[in-house]
Amino acid sequence: MQLSTQIAKLLRDVHFGGNWTVSDLKTHLSDVTWQQATTKVHNFNTIAALSYHIHYYINILVKVLQGGPLEGKDIYSFDHPPIASQADWEALLEKCWADAETLAQLIEQMPEEKLFAPFFDGKYGNYYRNVHGVIEHAHYHLGQIVLIKKLVMQGEAK
Repeated sequence: MQLSTQIAKLLRDVHFGGNWTVSDLKTHLSDVTWQQATTKVHNFNTIAALSYHIHYYINILVKVLQGGPLEGKDIYSFDHPPIASQADWEALLEKCWADAETLAQLIEQMPEEKLFAPFFDGKYGNYYRNVHGVIEHAHYHLGQIVLIKKLVMQGEAK
C-alpha cells in the first residue's frame, strides 16, 4: 500500500473510526447536542469551537491540495459560525465530515515524491509534515473534546 494511502487512512480513522486508539471524532460528537456543543466549561474552548478549529486547518490544506494558495490565519481558527440550533450544529459537523473525506481523497491522489517536496516556500516543511500535522492536531483536540464532553455531561459547566 502506498504511503499516501496509509496517511489518508489515518486521517479517516481519527474522523470516522478504525484507529488503534478506538477513539474518533464522529463517534464522540454523534450524541452531542447543540446546547452541549456550545456550553462553556471553565475557561476551556467549547466542543463546537474545537470541532471548527480542527477543520479550519483541514479546509486550508484542502484548498492547497486543490491548487489554491496557502491562506489562513491562526487568529481566525476558532471563529466558528453561530450555532443557535441543532440544525446549525449538524451542518457544521456535516461540513467537517465532508471536508475530511475530501482531504483524504486528495492525499490518496498525491504521488509519494510530492509528500517530501517543500510546502510552499519551505518554511512550513514539506507536504508530509503538514498533512501529518493536521492528523496529529485532530488527535490532540479530540482528547480535549472527550474530556470537555465528560464535564458537560456531568453538569460541571461554569
